[in-house]
Amino acid sequence: MNENQKYDVAVIGAGPGGYAAAFRASDLGKKVIMIEKDAELGGVCLNRGCIPSKALLHLAKVMEDAKSLKKSGISFSKPQLDLEGIINWKNSVVGKLNKGISQLAKARNVEILHGTAQFNSTNQLSISTKDSTQTIEFDDCIIATGSRASSIPDLEIDHQKIINSTSALQLSNIPENMLIIGGGYIGLEMGSVYHALGSEITVVEFMPTILPGADEDLVKPLYRKLKRAFKNIYLNSRVTAAKINDDSVQVNFKNEDGKEFSENYDIVLVSVGRKPNTDNLGLNNIGISLTGSGYISVNEKRQTSISNIYAIGDITGDPMLAHKASHEGKVAAEVIAGHKAAFEPAVIPAVIFTDPEIAWAGPTESELNDQGIPYEKGEFPWAASGRALAINAIEGKTKLLFDPNSKKIISAGIVGPNAGDLIGEAILAIEMGADAEDIGLSIHPHPTLTETVAN
Repeated sequence: MNENQKYDVAVIGAGPGGYAAAFRASDLGKKVIMIEKDAELGGVCLNRGCIPSKALLHLAKVMEDAKSLKKSGISFSKPQLDLEGIINWKNSVVGKLNKGISQLAKARNVEILHGTAQFNSTNQLSISTKDSTQTIEFDDCIIATGSRASSIPDLEIDHQKIINSTSALQLSNIPENMLIIGGGYIGLEMGSVYHALGSEITVVEFMPTILPGADEDLVKPLYRKLKRAFKNIYLNSRVTAAKINDDSVQVNFKNEDGKEFSENYDIVLVSVGRKPNTDNLGLNNIGISLTGSGYISVNEKRQTSISNIYAIGDITGDPMLAHKASHEGKVAAEVIAGHKAAFEPAVIPAVIFTDPEIAWAGPTESELNDQGIPYEKGEFPWAASGRALAINAIEGKTKLLFDPNSKKIISAGIVGPNAGDLIGEAILAIEMGADAEDIGLSIHPHPTLTETVAN
């Protein structure tokens, strides 16, 4: 690349938001460069998050399903784990998607530059690669630098005995016993994987429930299952100290009653949320300030306080979800191309890929109650579903929340196998302003789990 080359659009970050923005901008006739600090495209989601974790969760569910078939008269011998084979398969899934993104970029003439970007001005970036530093100019820039795992003060991640989600996905060691600090979706998903691979799992959560952002009735079936599967789940508790010994980590706890106790673990996984990658971008050089939490404020067009600088994805705040970032990226690209576009979704779905899965879209019952917003509820227990009975998923549940006057659907929640797939119908219904009758009058195939939405 030549020094001071000019681009219509520069995209910083090649994760789900970044490459969606770059590809859409290119499709709309813009000359685009995408800058990525890592060797591979796809960001955390593809390389160290969504995709590798879901590949491993698939294997975990297959093993758990095989065990449960004993009740149906089918027994299997104990699985023989080839850890190297599992890792290779997981990496092959990631590799295929990496290759696909690279091919799509090439087909669209999106230029890729691997390095770190810093703003010199509102129209210029310095890109530092391993060999040199070069400067590019742009008309518009989209910041899509994502987020990284948060840590706990005085609890240093050494990636051997005290690890984060990135380290956990490497599967370099399957410990006999493992502590997971944090009962959110990342911790529970990784706990499910390691439990299936043979580890005894303990979870400690500061709040009175796992998955604090979800409704209690959706969490309950998962909690009951994990309570049976995991060694311990400590709620209303926190870690006060951790000391790495030769062969273990000694962890001190304190519960809601003030009782302190200590336990030893082979590995401790710290899973306490994520923080935005907004440092080292030179934002001060162009007058963009951050919120107290380190996020970049944007308007509905995803513009920052500088009209030709856009920000999307995790760096703009919760929810930190790949599908939100992708949608934002397309909006930003369309605005840059002169189209009338805005990020104004009716709902943004959330999915927990545990077994059972939990999915919801729109405000939870807890949020509606806290805000004093009236609603009506329709529920369907999966114990009444022929399909659910046939696949041994009777603890599942589907619920829709309605406006009491218009009967329009305002939110939905599902717990059970494939909840993340089933929630799509409810999302479309909410976006289109459908009411309860619209869903009920739509004929759903039988016997399927989609009937639980209609009923």
